[in-house]
Amino acid sequence: MLKLQRLSGEQLSQYIPELARLRIQVFRDFPYLYDGDLAYEERYLQTYIQAPDSVIVLAFDGDKVVGASTGIPLKHETDEVKKPFIDAGYDVDKVFYCGESVLLSQYRGQGAGVAFFEQREEHAREIGGFDYSCFCGVQRPDDHPLRPEEYEPLDNFWRKRGYEKHPELSTTFSWKELGEDHESPKPMTFWMKKLV
Repeated sequence: MLKLQRLSGEQLSQYIPELARLRIQVFRDFPYLYDGDLAYEERYLQTYIQAPDSVIVLAFDGDKVVGASTGIPLKHETDEVKKPFIDAGYDVDKVFYCGESVLLSQYRGQGAGVAFFEQREEHAREIGGFDYSCFCGVQRPDDHPLRPEEYEPLDNFWRKRGYEKHPELSTTFSWKELGEDHESPKPMTFWMKKLV
């Protein structure tokens, strides 16, 4: 049975190395195909220690961290994340951004994915002032050569959580993909849900 714990700020410091390894391991799979770098990951995760009102929900099997989910007020995110909302006329102060959810494959299907969304949305409601919750996902073609035959997109799971895809809200993130020599931009599309 997985145990969930919600942490913010300095409480997270001790878990940064484990979270970095988790992100690299889980995002190596399709659709992200991420060729991760531990030093970059540890720098990236400092954002969640330093940004006010950020949250990470950890999933534990005993003492071992087997999953994590992040969230942060959109106003504290990078320009590439904020710009689509600003361009579309949203008030970034009123949007809560759910970052990634990573869970080792053997623990999937036990309710952690649902709980990750519930915990982050509850955190946003407790802070108050947010009209929307959002996240983004990478866009890969159906005929991508590295797409596994058994791969199921998470669209239906996200819709069941109340999120709708917003193709008009898109951006690009750059990362080094397996087989690439350097980072390249990847198309990302946002999903949103009303919190009020």
